[in-house]
Amino acid sequence: MANSIREQILQAFVETLLPAAMAENATLHRSPPTGITREQSPALLVFPESDAIAQQPNDRVERQLVVRVVALARETSSEAPEVIADRLLVAAHAALFSNVNLGGLCLGIKELDCEWDVEDADATAAAIPARYQITYRTLAANLSFQG
Repeated sequence: MANSIREQILQAFVETLLPAAMAENATLHRSPPTGITREQSPALLVFPESDAIAQQPNDRVERQLVVRVVALARETSSEAPEVIADRLLVAAHAALFSNVNLGGLCLGIKELDCEWDVEDADATAAAIPARYQITYRTLAANLSFQG
């Protein structure tokens, strides 16, 4: 059985972010089950948050998938974590908007919001989560076919 369009979109989303993460010497993780270690930082984390039906005028369903991308960094001897995380998020954002249809899987990507979180743990860490809404269509009776 084929993967849903939603899963195909999530895979394309991660694949689109991978070169940006690598260019910034960061790791990339989709829905990591545990915390990111110091050795895995800086990192881009991808979390699917929700998938809602926007319209269903006939046998087609327009859906809105919300994905949270978190740029995570720890303080280094030469740079503050906020600076590293910001640069990583800028690269991720540019990558996403260079491929707004994710290879034809979706109608488009829209940025929703962004937050900042700085914590003083074993080393100061900064996390900048940004949320994106991906609009796509499926058939009402089959989630694995585009509508």
